[in-house]
Amino acid sequence: MAADRDTALEALYRDFAGLNMEGGWHRRFPALWPEPRRNFLPHVWHYADVKPILDRAGELVDTQQAERRNLTMFNPVEGNIYSTVRTIVAAYQMIKPGETARAHRHTPNALRLILEGRGTSTVVNGKQVEMRPGDVLLTPSWAWHSHANDGAEQCYWMDFLDVPLVHLLEPMFYEPHPDGLEAQVEKLDEAPIAFRWEETQARLDAEQTRIGSDAPVTVELGPARLDTIALHMLRIAAGKATEPSRTTANAIYAVVRGSGTARIDGETLPWSFGDTIAVPAWRAHSLHADTASVLLRVSDEPVMRAFGWLRSEPA
Repeated sequence: MAADRDTALEALYRDFAGLNMEGGWHRRFPALWPEPRRNFLPHVWHYADVKPILDRAGELVDTQQAERRNLTMFNPVEGNIYSTVRTIVAAYQMIKPGETARAHRHTPNALRLILEGRGTSTVVNGKQVEMRPGDVLLTPSWAWHSHANDGAEQCYWMDFLDVPLVHLLEPMFYEPHPDGLEAQVEKLDEAPIAFRWEETQARLDAEQTRIGSDAPVTVELGPARLDTIALHMLRIAAGKATEPSRTTANAIYAVVRGSGTARIDGETLPWSFGDTIAVPAWRAHSLHADTASVLLRVSDEPVMRAFGWLRSEPA
């Protein structure tokens, strides 16, 4: 009887497998698990390694060949070829004096953190603002945007986009500007999309005064927002550290000032100015500052919160 039943089951499995179906009682791979899996890996990209490569690319690759001269950071998890963490991609970009990156627009939200160089500006939907070291600038979904370097210095920055999330959900649209650049441009000293380094420092100072001189402090950049990406600036005094925690939000940290180490799931990774730290979801982590440090945290918290999936706890 048992042999007959096994034969009948095998025939049953063949029949519905041929219809691209699977029985919920004998899945080859589970569809549910008790907590988020450890898929993407913690990793640090070092700006000191990247900058010379960008400089070489500047000698070999012009803006006709590459509208954006950037280096994308893909997570080293096996099989991944693009994303930095599950929902966000980060990249380093450089623009030389006299160069212009032509205007385009796309579904993904984007932002940039300026690392070095002055004299560069961005135009977003006809509004032009200067980009200075330490500044964070937003490019919301479907906004025309271009960049130009009218100064004497090469400008380096970090880009962050929710392209992997758009890939997953599939509403991707991209369009180059039909004229290359927007014709009507208004120059502004300040704009809602531009978070100035001086203003961020002042906000961090105020928060530090409120909670005390030794504790790490965090401020959220705003009031302008991106729908899918949250931005926080974190200050850690020399010799101090953040409390170990974990969250369902995927995060990337960018080092604006200082140096230290990231401790992620027992692994210790050093970081310094301009470095990029990938902290995938639900990884216990803390940041330890060797020198006075400021880091930008880029995360998908708004996405997790919108669906009721945002969970954080001490680790």
